[in-house]
Amino acid sequence: MSAFSAEILGTMFMILLGNGVVANVVLTGTKGNNGGWIVITTAWALAVFVGVVIAGPYSGAHLNPAVTIGLAAAGKFSWADAPAYIAAQFIGAMLGSFLVWLLFKDFYKGTEDKGAKQATFFTAPAIPNTVSNLISEIIGTFVLIFVIFHFTDASFGSDKSPIGLGSVGALPVTFLVWVIGLSLGGTTGYAINPARDLGPRIMHAILPVAGKGGNNWSYAWIPVIGPIVGSVLAALLYFCIKI
Repeated sequence: MSAFSAEILGTMFMILLGNGVVANVVLTGTKGNNGGWIVITTAWALAVFVGVVIAGPYSGAHLNPAVTIGLAAAGKFSWADAPAYIAAQFIGAMLGSFLVWLLFKDFYKGTEDKGAKQATFFTAPAIPNTVSNLISEIIGTFVLIFVIFHFTDASFGSDKSPIGLGSVGALPVTFLVWVIGLSLGGTTGYAINPARDLGPRIMHAILPVAGKGGNNWSYAWIPVIGPIVGSVLAALLYFCIKI
């Protein structure tokens, strides 16, 4: 499998399972309805595990433009390959979001809360505040990328599979995403991934979701710019401490 295909498939599975758990918890009538934040953060972490297992051997399993940009900024990944990786991640995120909609079509019809429907596609802040929301996404992504740098040190394994332990190697990233969600995710829904938020947001605008509301485009730049800034700051700090 090519790296491009791997990033598409890995991201698609991650979004299918990640946004799928949100749909299972917030949409009316599902067996998981009102499962709560612990269920969402746990399943999202496991969704990342699945995506990394699928894509890891072929692409290194970035699954996130912030990861790609951060690794490139730190000199751990070629800038020339970054556009293809990012394009694949957006394609995968959109495909995964489409599958979530297809799976839960009946439950979208039975759900009156437009905000709940939006949450199955994209993130939104608990308290709208541009500066605070941006800082939240920057810090969450900073933690993600800075720790991933340590996973990808040469001592951990091969160039393609960052941790070099096969499927077990995905567990550190799983726990990392889990703790970010549990600790920092309640402010904005911890997008920490431009493709994860913008790709499904575009699909929400395109798909005939029953009774859907708007797409909150005025907020959409925050889960894109915030993660990019956070990833670059993480790369700068990592570069400084490695000198």
